[in-house]
Amino acid sequence: MTNFDPAVLKISNQVVIPANEIDMSFIRAQGAGGQNVNKVSTAVHLRFDIRASSLPLVYKEKLLQFKDHHITAEGIIIIKAQRFRSQDKNKEDARQRLIDIIQKSMLTKKKRKPTKPTRGSQRRRMDSKSKQAKQKTLRRKVDY
Repeated sequence: MTNFDPAVLKISNQVVIPANEIDMSFIRAQGAGGQNVNKVSTAVHLRFDIRASSLPLVYKEKLLQFKDHHITAEGIIIIKAQRFRSQDKNKEDARQRLIDIIQKSMLTKKKRKPTKPTRGSQRRRMDSKSKQAKQKTLRRKVDY
């Protein structure tokens, strides 16, 4: 985990999110864990409202267009972290996953350049097809 300052969440060199914009609540984790699961609320439920945040407008627009199952139609990112048995580790995991979602939304995909098959590859393809056809004709029954 790279983020050490609990007061802010550093997204990039210029962009940070204040901790008061991130709503974290602690709930009981599901699954294995023995009696610890029944007694201690170790899972973290993180909520981040994109529209109400102090993120730059470019970040907000990209996040709202980004297709991710953590982002609701209202523009709220919901992350449930229960990977670890420790509340602190789950808290840091949820914060890191929020950073990852925001950074992934900012990536721009390279535009695909349509390519044509080379003449040599076309020739090789046609040669293999004719070779296969010839082989199949040789397998047929011979008419006398």
